[in-house]
Amino acid sequence: MSDINCLVIGYGNTLRSDDGVGQIVATKVEEWGLGNITSLAVHQLTPELAELLARVQMVIFVDVYIADGGENQGLQVYRLEVDGNSQMGHTANPRSLLGLTEKVYRVVPESWWIVIPGVNFEFGEQLSDVAESGVSVALSEIYKLVNSSSDFKM
Repeated sequence: MSDINCLVIGYGNTLRSDDGVGQIVATKVEEWGLGNITSLAVHQLTPELAELLARVQMVIFVDVYIADGGENQGLQVYRLEVDGNSQMGHTANPRSLLGLTEKVYRVVPESWWIVIPGVNFEFGEQLSDVAESGVSVALSEIYKLVNSSSDFKM
């Protein structure tokens, strides 16, 4: 086990406006400068991340979802379980990555998935107001998740 208690993985395409919000959140978490929390800003989830997941107590994935104007259009937080039926290719979703981690390393960290609403996926690097407000809420949720863990506090 490493000395990293919590890993935040923000993923998405920073060149497609709101699609990059996960990476922005991960970058802001890294700016906190806390020794027991680290973060990765990545374009996509890949099988190589399983080795790192096997060495942490908690992982928090951060991504965007397409807000279509219906109900429940705010930030959403899910506790994740392993998806043992998923096939892992060059890209993955959080559940299949956890399944690979369990299969190869026989461990799975406490796992969460934060998804932020997005409305603009055009080429560009500017977040919409919807995604921008989701960044603040996501950072607050990450702080709460880390501090609610019985294993460690910030």
